[in-house]
Amino acid sequence: MDEREGGMDIMIRGLAFGAAALCAVLMGFAIQRGATCTVAAVEQVVHQRKLARLVALGEASLWVCAGLLAARSLHLAMRWPAGHALTARTLAGAVLLGLGAFVNRACVFGAIARFGSGEWVYALTPVGFYLGSLLGARHEVPEAPATVGETDLFAVPSLAWIVAAAFAWRIVSSGLRGPAALRGSVMARIWSPHTATIVIGVAFLVMLLLVGAWAYTEALADLARGRAQGLAGRLLLAACLLAGAIAGGWTAGRFRPLRVDALSTLRCLAGGALMGWGSLLIPGSNDGLILVGLPMLWPYAWAAFLTMCLSIGFALWIQARIGHRWRSGAGAA
Repeated sequence: MDEREGGMDIMIRGLAFGAAALCAVLMGFAIQRGATCTVAAVEQVVHQRKLARLVALGEASLWVCAGLLAARSLHLAMRWPAGHALTARTLAGAVLLGLGAFVNRACVFGAIARFGSGEWVYALTPVGFYLGSLLGARHEVPEAPATVGETDLFAVPSLAWIVAAAFAWRIVSSGLRGPAALRGSVMARIWSPHTATIVIGVAFLVMLLLVGAWAYTEALADLARGRAQGLAGRLLLAACLLAGAIAGGWTAGRFRPLRVDALSTLRCLAGGALMGWGSLLIPGSNDGLILVGLPMLWPYAWAAFLTMCLSIGFALWIQARIGHRWRSGAGAA
């Protein structure tokens, strides 16, 4: 009887992992179509005074929030992630995370999308992320911030159905926009940026329910700290994510293999290293902050994400000012 139960447990775990792998491929595919790069979102605010990409990030977070509330309301068993206390170390890490994303020209989401479009140099961003995490782990003197419990908001069962109903109406209303919404190819309608954002949030949520915390940034941080438990499975899911991104870039017509040069190599390694070190201090990278911390209403995640965005915005503003002065000087000469 025990052997049967053990075999059944292995089979269930295998099926759960297989489903999570499919979700990882789907999520990578959707990242190519959605607007989930924090650097691009902040750049849109700074240069175009538009919030569309930030709203898309918020919507992905809200979809995870709806799912977590529903899971709690239905008493689904899952490994709930742990939050952390908000300290000065959190904000310092967020500044490094933002500056690293600026140097890299893409956050951890954006790096996946760029790699899937044929910019192979972004394969070095995770390498830099690991090296930065390794450096931070070896020089880490203070203990990591103490974990905190989940928010009391998740103790309100009726709120789950209110949020679910709101999102159901969002889907229906998106499909009833009239003839203008029906223009274009079938693929374009199915994989609009709005739909892709929904897929990203839902796929991440399903993976969280099936296998717990799985993000490749967390896996690299754990590897740097010498924590190997479940690492192989998480890295395999990361590979599925990249495979989905490549498929998404190919089918979207964005796949344009680019040559790797010394400057872009240095940029991705340095940007990844800054993001890795910053993520270790927070702790957590922007993927976990957006899709776990924000929907769980953890103060440290909200403060870290806001600080990251402000750091990227300030760096972009400085870059624009320097570029303007350089062009003005060149024109005067």
